[in-house]
Amino acid sequence: MNEQKAPVSPVPAPSLTATPPAAAEFDAVFSRGAFMVLDQFGVIDAAGDDAASFLHGQLTNDVQHLDAASARLAGYCSPKGRLLASMLIWRAADTIRLLVSKELTPSVQKRLSMFVLRAKAKLVDATDSVAVVGFAGDVRAPLAKLFDALPDGVHVHVAGPAGSLIRVPDSVAQPRYLWVGPKALVLEGLASLEGQLARVSPAVWDWLDIHAGEPRITQGVLEQFVPQMVNFDVIGGINFRKGCYPGQEVVARSQYRGTIKRRTALAHVAADAVRPGIELFHSEDPSQPCGMVVNVAAAAKGGIDSLVEIKLASLENGTVHLGAADGPLLEFLPLPYALPSEAS
Repeated sequence: MNEQKAPVSPVPAPSLTATPPAAAEFDAVFSRGAFMVLDQFGVIDAAGDDAASFLHGQLTNDVQHLDAASARLAGYCSPKGRLLASMLIWRAADTIRLLVSKELTPSVQKRLSMFVLRAKAKLVDATDSVAVVGFAGDVRAPLAKLFDALPDGVHVHVAGPAGSLIRVPDSVAQPRYLWVGPKALVLEGLASLEGQLARVSPAVWDWLDIHAGEPRITQGVLEQFVPQMVNFDVIGGINFRKGCYPGQEVVARSQYRGTIKRRTALAHVAADAVRPGIELFHSEDPSQPCGMVVNVAAAAKGGIDSLVEIKLASLENGTVHLGAADGPLLEFLPLPYALPSEAS
């Protein structure tokens, strides 16, 4: 197993937007379809004869057998099995592309590059040369004018002259797509869509990701979670048959030693000062934290929606509070998928 001890030193993380999206921006997703330029993401490109095998030995999912028509979630772990990054990966021509939280992109690219050694692989931060755009709602007809074919299933990837179009999991019963391509071509294509779709804040995408139950590792929660704590085994971010990668023994042990006692849940809180990394406290055991905020986004009807990692036992009775035992109360909402304990 590769022992990796080089640190990830992220650039400062942006705070939650002071001014949340207007109600009309959320409504546009449901009424007419919307797009949002996603400047919260960065892109790392891996190229070379050994790029796939190198990444296969670094990430939690199978990269070696990733075909051109698919995309996959994956995590990048420390030797202790704690997540340093989460990402969506796919093949773009001769390149394997990694979509990562922008605040972590430079340090993840640097860390991965340190361990290439003799492999024929080169990783570059391509963030400045590409644009990342999210689409949600009734968007298929406008997208069909830009792409010859549209993805017909979740994590299906279609390549075109203007880049990649990937179907990602629905959220709040609305279909969603990611378009990643050369910046000039994407911006030109978006200009043709301005009259057909609403352009809304990228914060709306964060809210949609939360309601899709897809956690994203950012600076505030670096090395806090084994992948199963953020439901990566449920949403397809781990391949338990692929073999060795940093932290693999810890991740496998967590999976097979018994029931996983900590998971990620969806919650709403009527507060404004919420950020990833804030601890949670349970009413019946206020002396120690029972969980941690993973992701946050302004909610459509006020307050904050969030994904929170929490002891499952804390969801059975009592109340859970933000920051302290007498802090704001969390209201838990159903995830769009069943956790293993719920499905059994």
